[in-house]
Amino acid sequence: MTAVDTIPSGGPPPGIDYERKWYAMAAVGVGVLLATIDGSIVNIALPTIRKHFSTTLPVVQWVSVGYLLTLASLTLAVGRWGDIVGKKRIYLGGFGLFTVASMLCGVSPTISALIGFRVIQGLGSVMILALGAAILVEAFPPDERGKALGLIGTFVSVGVVIGPMVGGVLISAFDWRAIFFVNLPVGLVGMWMVSRFVAATPPRGGQRFDYPGAALLSLALLALSLGLTSGQALGYGSWIVLALLGSGLLLVAGFVAVERRSDDPMVPLGIFREPLLTVSIVTGFLAFVAVASTFFLLPFYLEEVLGFDLLRTGLALSVAPLVLGFVSPLAGSWSDRVGVRRLTLAGLVILAATYIGFQTLSVDTTFLTFSLLAIPLGAGIGVFQSPNNSAIMGTMPREYAGVAGGLLTLTRLLGQIAGVAAVGSLWAARVAAGAGPGFTGDAIGAPPEVQVEALHETAIVLAALLVFAAGIGGWALRRSR
Repeated sequence: MTAVDTIPSGGPPPGIDYERKWYAMAAVGVGVLLATIDGSIVNIALPTIRKHFSTTLPVVQWVSVGYLLTLASLTLAVGRWGDIVGKKRIYLGGFGLFTVASMLCGVSPTISALIGFRVIQGLGSVMILALGAAILVEAFPPDERGKALGLIGTFVSVGVVIGPMVGGVLISAFDWRAIFFVNLPVGLVGMWMVSRFVAATPPRGGQRFDYPGAALLSLALLALSLGLTSGQALGYGSWIVLALLGSGLLLVAGFVAVERRSDDPMVPLGIFREPLLTVSIVTGFLAFVAVASTFFLLPFYLEEVLGFDLLRTGLALSVAPLVLGFVSPLAGSWSDRVGVRRLTLAGLVILAATYIGFQTLSVDTTFLTFSLLAIPLGAGIGVFQSPNNSAIMGTMPREYAGVAGGLLTLTRLLGQIAGVAAVGSLWAARVAAGAGPGFTGDAIGAPPEVQVEALHETAIVLAALLVFAAGIGGWALRRSR
């Protein structure tokens, strides 16, 4: 067994009562529920928003991408900030900011205003997501860490399930603006629960916030993320895209140089000497590239190709999260007993096989056929995600719990950004190639058969990516033994 497969023992942190762990779970769960409801509702609403503002797919994509860029660039800085000034204070402020921004999104007069308010909403969300896992790691005994993180996966699945269903009903009954107003009551309840049930654990004294490191890292992540997202519109050979990616890498190098000389670094670089932590980060990133791009493309397939209405689309997209919600806490509990490596490898294999099964999708796929294919998709995510999260959270010292939670969130976010941008570009390019040289419109305007063939080709690429990730996971399993 290695460091990431064992659970350290010890008493609770100062101010923590393990008897109240389930109250903390409920408060953190509401925050996760709020963020995931918002994300899943927005995804299903993108086609409707595009039509409402008479805009294009690359533009409406920024409703999601602008939100993700904010999270990606700030999540580690906010996590470290929470370690220094106190996690509860930041977490509670995030609830308030997210709730106000949701109201502003609902009254947006233009697509540009909506994107701007989504950035503000992302700032509130990063204050929630970067610290939620860290709060739970403190609230639960170390030998129940996997179970706690697995149960958070259930909250994720509930939010993802509720989002499309509620979104379909709200958009059908009212319009797309209602999907943001639904966050308001959840946000208010969450603020009350956090103020009442989350312990205000005192941070370790004598810590300083590494402003140069935080600035370099945030700018690096922003440049890399912006480069990835801009590649879809400009092409990845564009000098602007290459300049952004190159600048991001230079800023990363500068960040590493600063951190090596810092007494209180943003991220303790020594943790990356543990190769199995690096495996967890890399495989987590690759898995989220596949999963995020899938849930970005599937609403367009279900609505534009199969002709599903919003309610049926929401129900179809709910199958995988329902399975995820059932499997995730089981996988988390298993990982507390048997270690993480066997389960993460199994999850990657299930996901790779599922993407190969995507070759059966067609222009005539029924609701039942699609739902049967979504079952192993949800199972694969659930088996992989909770143990992998536990592996990442278990490597960091207690005073860096916020950074660990931020690192966990960042792995997921960078996978989402790369998946939506790069894989979305791949799908659009394959559609354009299949439609022929005379085709000049958006990819979603191409003949349905062409869109489906492009989806098949994209799924094969994602299956190969997951096979590669499984190979890395297999190496990690052998090393851990």
